[in-house]
Amino acid sequence: MIGVLGGTFDPIHFGHLRPALEVMEALGLTEVRFIPLGVPPHRNPPCTRPEQRLTMVRAAIARQPGFVADDRELRRGGPSYTYDTLCGLREELGWTLPLCLLLGADAFAEFSTWHRPAEVLDLAHLLVMQRPGSQPPADPTLARWIAERATDQPTELRTAPGGRILFQRVTQLDITATAIRAAVSGDRSARYLLPEAVREYIREQRLYRD
Repeated sequence: MIGVLGGTFDPIHFGHLRPALEVMEALGLTEVRFIPLGVPPHRNPPCTRPEQRLTMVRAAIARQPGFVADDRELRRGGPSYTYDTLCGLREELGWTLPLCLLLGADAFAEFSTWHRPAEVLDLAHLLVMQRPGSQPPADPTLARWIAERATDQPTELRTAPGGRILFQRVTQLDITATAIRAAVSGDRSARYLLPEAVREYIREQRLYRD
């Protein structure tokens, strides 16, 4: 069973890394693939070049067994749709291996607006990382999918390649890439917000400075 975590990672930080580690341990995932977006379809383009974001991801996960950097969206070109990414993974890994798409609660709240969301849910399980006490979104489409597909048993994810929704409690850190970029741009320290190897790369490359 493999986890998939996408994002601009501009830069990657502990708010990405700690929840991913907790999910990997809780579900017994073989690996978690960190997939930097190439061209985000619903947000402004990243501040740094694709190869710089990929380098930061590789630096961040270098010493964690089971964490893997995957550059398929950077190589593919065009808008980075999760549907296309999962289809590519299926062609590579087969159609029976369980895949778990890791989503934050905010991303899940907008899931029904994604490109071909129902097909995304068929291609992979949705693993929604949330704080204790979080409430499910009110979106009627999501509410229907939750009613039909939600499970609180992680072992059920191993019985099918996709199609289930699991809410997993994690330690969610109030860290954002926006705040890190603002700190660096304002000549303030970003220490303890992201791995030291990433912070050093940002300093050496003079990233996020006006």
